[in-house]
Amino acid sequence: MNYNKNALLRLARDSIRTKFLNEEPRLTDEQKKYRSPQGVFITLKKNGQLRGCIGFPYPIMPLNQAIIQASRAAAFEDPRFPSLAQTELSDIKIEISILTTPKEITGKKEELPNQIEIGKDGLIIKHPESSGLLLPQVFTEYNCTQEQALEMVCQKAGLNPKAWKDKDAKIFKFQAVIFEE
Repeated sequence: MNYNKNALLRLARDSIRTKFLNEEPRLTDEQKKYRSPQGVFITLKKNGQLRGCIGFPYPIMPLNQAIIQASRAAAFEDPRFPSLAQTELSDIKIEISILTTPKEITGKKEELPNQIEIGKDGLIIKHPESSGLLLPQVFTEYNCTQEQALEMVCQKAGLNPKAWKDKDAKIFKFQAVIFEE
């Protein structure tokens, strides 16, 4: 699907701005077109540093609504950061990652790294103890190997870096269309 990146980035920014005003964003005709359910993550950066990142890995709601909710959650509900102050909004850069539906990587555990393409795939681990997700761009940013990517997603979930090898661990991969302000 082709995305009007500017319209979606405006929606993300407007979702945060209107939250300060205790209002709902008004969708433009262009933004109203994005009614198909899709997974999405919103990443906020301030001075190049992460300031919030929250989203929905699975297509559980229309994309336009997912962007509204994820933008507001990234700004005000990411437990790693204090809520965004209104004075910070002009310093924030917004990145949107629209996700494909995650698909489980199956096969022998030692062969899982061979099924991951760095620069293309994001990863999710589902483990009896925890779960975690890392977007594709994280692995590129850290110049990871496939095995390092698996270890990083385990660590994101608060697990031992080798937990991806556990028999009860399930690994999923997905791709993303990524754009930013």
